Amino acid sequence: MATTIRIVQTTRAEARIPGGRRIVVDFREEGGDAVPGILLVPDTGTPAPAALLLHGYSSRKEHMADNVGRALLDEGIASLAVDLPLHGDRSDPLQAQSARNPLAVVGLWTTALAEARLAMRYLGARKEVNGERMGAAGYSLGSFLAVALAADDPRVRAVVVAAGGDLPAGTPLAAVARAVADPLRAVRKLAPRPLLMVHGRDDRTVRPDQAERLYAAAGEPREIRWWNAGHILPPAAIRYAAEWLGSRL
Repeated sequence: MATTIRIVQTTRAEARIPGGRRIVVDFREEGGDAVPGILLVPDTGTPAPAALLLHGYSSRKEHMADNVGRALLDEGIASLAVDLPLHGDRSDPLQAQSARNPLAVVGLWTTALAEARLAMRYLGARKEVNGERMGAAGYSLGSFLAVALAADDPRVRAVVVAAGGDLPAGTPLAAVARAVADPLRAVRKLAPRPLLMVHGRDDRTVRPDQAERLYAAAGEPREIRWWNAGHILPPAAIRYAAEWLGSRL
């Protein structure tokens, strides 16, 4: 008989904001490490669609909640933004130094993916959320996680990839990285769930050719929108992504 692992949560703060509530939480599996998150819940009166928000490298949950999360709230969509390992409230300079070797990077990726799955379980269990209408949105590093999560989690009904794409070609660790986390292999598993990609034409961190490779590997329905921007996308791209999720969820 399968054992259900209970999720334990602690509410750190809660406040009214225009259109809903902002709830700062920690959640974890029993016996596991706490994952800090910010939950935004709209004033809909009924369980709302929701999205898991995954930030980029060197960023934190507040950046996603206060930008993407607020745009989603305007669409009547709840969101949960989390701090990935070694980011935000979980930053640790000593651990960050030790995490530069390939084995440590693999371990961090595995942990981050497991926590993203846990976050989807937690989000879907909230009484304010309709667990049948959930998506995932990731920026840069977070977009790699969002695609990997959605590949094997049918609860993810729609995916937004912002400033993300395939792994860079020709790097010394490319073969190792692809063996652990291959975005092309993952994105092929999404269809018939919809995918939106938003990307800057002048992005030099995740280059346009990387975005084009991921888009080419994806099945339908899919859409890619280009913006005259670098790695930091403009507010119009965030609004477009929020409206897109609103129409799919």
